[in-house]
Amino acid sequence: MPLDHYVTLGRSGLRVSPFCLGAMTFGEDLGWGSSVKESQQIIDRYIELGGNFIDTANFYTKSHSEKILGDHVGRHAARRDRLVLATKFSGNLYPGDPNGGGSSRKSILAACDNSLRRLQTDYIDLYWLHNWDVHTPIEETMAALDDLVRAGKVRYIGVSDTPAWKIAQANVTAQFRGWSAFIAMQIEYSLLERTVEQELVPLALEFGIGITPWSPLKSGVLSGKYTRNGNEKAGRGAFVEPYLNEKTFALVDVLVEIARAHETTVARVALAWVQGRPGVTSTIIGARLVAQLEDNIKALEVKLNANDLARLDALTKPTFGFPQSMQPVFPAIHNGGTTVNGVGAPLSPFVIGQGEKPY
Repeated sequence: MPLDHYVTLGRSGLRVSPFCLGAMTFGEDLGWGSSVKESQQIIDRYIELGGNFIDTANFYTKSHSEKILGDHVGRHAARRDRLVLATKFSGNLYPGDPNGGGSSRKSILAACDNSLRRLQTDYIDLYWLHNWDVHTPIEETMAALDDLVRAGKVRYIGVSDTPAWKIAQANVTAQFRGWSAFIAMQIEYSLLERTVEQELVPLALEFGIGITPWSPLKSGVLSGKYTRNGNEKAGRGAFVEPYLNEKTFALVDVLVEIARAHETTVARVALAWVQGRPGVTSTIIGARLVAQLEDNIKALEVKLNANDLARLDALTKPTFGFPQSMQPVFPAIHNGGTTVNGVGAPLSPFVIGQGEKPY
């Protein structure tokens, strides 16, 4: 699958690349990341390869990430209109101002105008709620976002790092009130982070919300550069070092074997696994160098077989309790021994027998 094999995001008509370019590393304001020049080269190469989906946030590298994008593509209408630019609100750039962040109407409207100014554009294609604000009623947030859509400042809205039950509440509220609903969900998802499969992924599949995973390589832990020998020093120690353990190294060993069989790299195998998960539309990949971007994009060429997936599942699949553990018998309970697509299943002992009546 090439980068220009565009797919619709969730149930919307918005077409995006299967890999989204993450711009969190654009700018060196936090002591790490890409220079302005390198960031521009990464953007150009991504577009040249057919990519059209770029993701940032209002407070990435102290808002420098948005400005880099605005200076390079936002001010050029011909380039900007061919891209799907996504940014986020919630982060507070104004210490001491209680309304400088969060998800209130006041905060959202101000954050949107500031992002539009930095991005040098009249509209944001996809506007993400970055973090759920427990202090703001979700109907206030959804109403404000709908107003931005109706005003033409935002085309679509998405949600990131929010509990499944709150996302369901938000979209059901929007549906009943005729407001814009979340079309996409941004969640951490990788071979080392699969807890999202308990509630968030099933929610996305049920509501038709496109999943855009972040940190698919677990901050580089699954890139293949970290081994038992410990030769590579972690660039972002706090994000990496807790996962440098025997469980991870055992997983990396298998990734190495699979990569060799496919004549590819560990990172590409890990990325291919994420992109192939149910519900995943576009995986967010970051890059500090152009060469790193080009290498990761080649993961779209990797096709994992059933044996590969089974080996990775055996090492990483989480165990969930009730009610997820009851899924295999639910069809029998609900359909009297008939599963989806009409395939017969043994009757569960919980099924009411012939001639019996429910209470």
